[in-house]
Amino acid sequence: MNAFDWLQNLPFADTESACKVVEVSFNNGSRKDFFRNNALQHFDKGEQVTVEGVSGVDVGEINLTGEIVRLQLRKRGINEFDPEMKKVLRRANERDLELLKVNKAREAEAVIRARAIARQLKLEMKISEVEIQADGRKATFFYIADDRVDFRELIKIYASEFKVKVEMRQIGARQEAAKVGGIGSCGRELCCSTWLTDFKSVNTTAARYQNLSINQTKLSGQCGRLKCCLNYELDTYLDALQGFPDRADTIRVARGTANLIKKDIFKNLMWYVLPESNKQYPLTIERVRKIQSLNAQGITPDELEAVDVTSSKPKEVEPEFVDVVGQISLRSLEKNDRRRKQQQQQQRQKPAGPRAGGGQQPGREPREAREQREPRGQVPPQGGQGGRQGQQPKPQGQQPKQQQGQPRPQGQQGQGRQQPGGDRPQGNRPQGERPQGGRPQGGERQQRPPRQGGQQRPGGPDRQGGERPDSGANTPRNEGPKE
Repeated sequence: MNAFDWLQNLPFADTESACKVVEVSFNNGSRKDFFRNNALQHFDKGEQVTVEGVSGVDVGEINLTGEIVRLQLRKRGINEFDPEMKKVLRRANERDLELLKVNKAREAEAVIRARAIARQLKLEMKISEVEIQADGRKATFFYIADDRVDFRELIKIYASEFKVKVEMRQIGARQEAAKVGGIGSCGRELCCSTWLTDFKSVNTTAARYQNLSINQTKLSGQCGRLKCCLNYELDTYLDALQGFPDRADTIRVARGTANLIKKDIFKNLMWYVLPESNKQYPLTIERVRKIQSLNAQGITPDELEAVDVTSSKPKEVEPEFVDVVGQISLRSLEKNDRRRKQQQQQQRQKPAGPRAGGGQQPGREPREAREQREPRGQVPPQGGQGGRQGQQPKPQGQQPKQQQGQPRPQGQQGQGRQQPGGDRPQGNRPQGERPQGGRPQGGERQQRPPRQGGQQRPGGPDRQGGERPDSGANTPRNEGPKE
């Protein structure tokens, strides 16, 4: 037990009146005793001191000093000036500490051997702990037994076995739990191992006053007895229950006799249950007293008039477990899926060209797509023959290039001559642009020399000057040689 001396800084004018007794703990606080400090040496808490023992010396640790020791002596009824009180000899030296370490190492083996001997003698007892004095001359055996045990023969065997002076001390289950230690159901260290010094009797009446269910498993501590903490709030419950009516275990109403099942000291309610029904009815203290007075006059009320104990505070909804598997996806995957869906929708909404036969032949390009690909009014020549008749003239400023190796159609002015080698890119020129080999600057047309030897330009007669074709067609025609 880690005790705090809350009176250590208390000043005293008279040093002669200061307490000359100190409290010393042994075996890690499992046993404590008081010793007189005759030398008036100043000891701090936690110091190792050598004190008088049984037929020898013992080594312990300073636990309390000063005026708080005087309060502990009054609490336990010990005379501060008792001449038989043992004394503090000195501070523990290295030899004392080494001897203490050697003898403490024997305790674990002594417990096992002592239990085996008690079992051989068929004694109904349990050896809980063995404490050997620092000088190794005395050993104290702590045991638990329900009945009285005759251990006269056991003491002789222990004395010859361990070569020490034997002392047998009987303890209870609570003291054993205090020596062993542990963690209680509250999550803290056991009270008996830390601060609880005296053990009061605990019975099930304390649990009934506090409206606790009589469950031996839940109400029992590690020692197997009822928990000591059942007495902590018992006085508070007894004071609060004084305001409740007496002899109110049963009250009579029209439906039968109602039996009291519990009392709520926090809400000042009394809960009753009617026969042949499991429903509980909370009644106020005033209502119970009124029913009692009516029953005393021989009047039976019709109803209990239970109150509504529904809390107006909204209940907090606990979040439920949500399975997010499949709900989280990467943005890149969502973007790819969205793009794929858009492409599929565009393919479904793409219009199909009309056809006389009631449908489009497989493998044939629609008319609208063909007109978009090739400007209207231009048909590429086939096999050097003339094009179709009645085609519309090509819009000015939009003149498609001629494919490599094909003759230049008649009536096309403003285009440059085709470069040899076919390096010139193919395709339609954008509207509004003129090729580099077109009309020269100044607005004059360039005159071409006549052909020698009656040669004829393939695809139509040679044009002179800046004459334009009569029909305005851009496609070449098959005409005879020009005379």
